[in-house]
Amino acid sequence: MRRPWIGLVLAAALLVLLDAGLPHVLNPYYLTILTRIGVAVLAAVSLQLINGFTGQFSIGHAGFMAVGAYVSAALSVYLGAGWLVALGAVLPVPLARALYFPVPLVAGGLAAALAGLGVGIPALRLRGDYLAIATLGFGEIIRIAILNVDAVGGARGFSLTSAAQPAADLRYDGLGAIYAVVALSVLVIARLVYSTGGLAFRAVREDETAAESVGVATTRVKVEAFVVSSFFAGVAGALFAHSEGYVHTNSFAFLRSFEIVVFVVLGGLGSISGAILAATVLTAAPEVLRGLGEWRMILYSLLLIVTMILRPQGLMGQRELGPLRWLATRPRQRHAAA
Repeated sequence: MRRPWIGLVLAAALLVLLDAGLPHVLNPYYLTILTRIGVAVLAAVSLQLINGFTGQFSIGHAGFMAVGAYVSAALSVYLGAGWLVALGAVLPVPLARALYFPVPLVAGGLAAALAGLGVGIPALRLRGDYLAIATLGFGEIIRIAILNVDAVGGARGFSLTSAAQPAADLRYDGLGAIYAVVALSVLVIARLVYSTGGLAFRAVREDETAAESVGVATTRVKVEAFVVSSFFAGVAGALFAHSEGYVHTNSFAFLRSFEIVVFVVLGGLGSISGAILAATVLTAAPEVLRGLGEWRMILYSLLLIVTMILRPQGLMGQRELGPLRWLATRPRQRHAAA
């Protein structure tokens, strides 16, 4: 049986090189673009769980990114700065930062998951367009609520600087660590959807009524998918906040939610590889075409239109590549062996 260990080892080596080598080769602008690609990939793959694998239509994903971004940023500013300084006093600073960095990410993810649970229980009893409208509404409610909280900057936005600990550097833009978080998150989602238990998600997608008739608790399955998806959206938001060093609600408006939906649909509903590919290309394309001035957005839009005409099923359909393809075929191999 083929196992993707070689690919994983190469990926680990690449992550080390990203942290050690790229900052000395690329200027900060390109490093920022690569970081934003990582955030976009995680946001797209997390939404794929809901829209692609469970067959629902959520268009409020940026709201959960906002929860993760602001909760993680507030934790770092009001509590984490002191923890970071204390760790830095007894440990080498890079090690102290590496030990602290997962804390706001997990906190942001858990806060977003809790918000997803609160939204998912009432909203996921709806279907189709009604569900889309409900998730859009909830996403905007979350964004506007944050906009009116002065403790996180309100309309001014929120900077990751601590008045109590001004020496604490709360930004974290180590590309290797960021991509390690993205890769681990994608792996967890892939293992979930391509496990035996993940068949319930696809059963709901293919025919919710038939799934109910054979005993699948469809509402519970949808809520579980929504909570997991929201958790990783929150992690993506936390990555965004700590890599940028500043967050504003404008970064999580409806257009951001729509952009993530485009990543999922263009890549192919039900393909993690497709979501990764589309998020990478569409995040990089406006920057690659920046030299064309205002024409770049016209060309960008034409690219989307032509792609959807030629490939209405998305770039990948429901196919996977590399290690993800191996994970996708494992359940079938086990069933064949049985």
